[in-house]
Amino acid sequence: MKTVNEVRNLRVNGYLIIDDEPCKILSISTSKPGKHGEAKARIEAVGLFDGTKRSIVHPVKHRVGVPMIDKRQGQVITASGASAQVMDLETYETFEMVVDEEFHDKLEAGQEISYMVTLGRMKITRA
Repeated sequence: MKTVNEVRNLRVNGYLIIDDEPCKILSISTSKPGKHGEAKARIEAVGLFDGTKRSIVHPVKHRVGVPMIDKRQGQVITASGASAQVMDLETYETFEMVVDEEFHDKLEAGQEISYMVTLGRMKITRA
């Protein structure tokens, strides 16, 4: 799920969607308006799931997509290399999740984790 927001309302450490990828904003720089134009903003961001740096330039009145990020808690049921079975601690729903390389050796059964859900994708943020 996503909402729409104007570029001028975005903030550093906020989120936006670039090329259908949810991204975290690293920096925003704004230029002054020209004689016949309007102010433009250059946004540097990094993809939440792929880690790729992206940059865009838009007028400050341009509307961009902002992902709705749901931060949740879960408990690891089983962990095996690149995947883990996790139970949500609020809804008790169980699901399979792909595990990033940084968490491959850190996950074990019974451990509580933090994860985020956005645009139908999940990622572990803290183990």
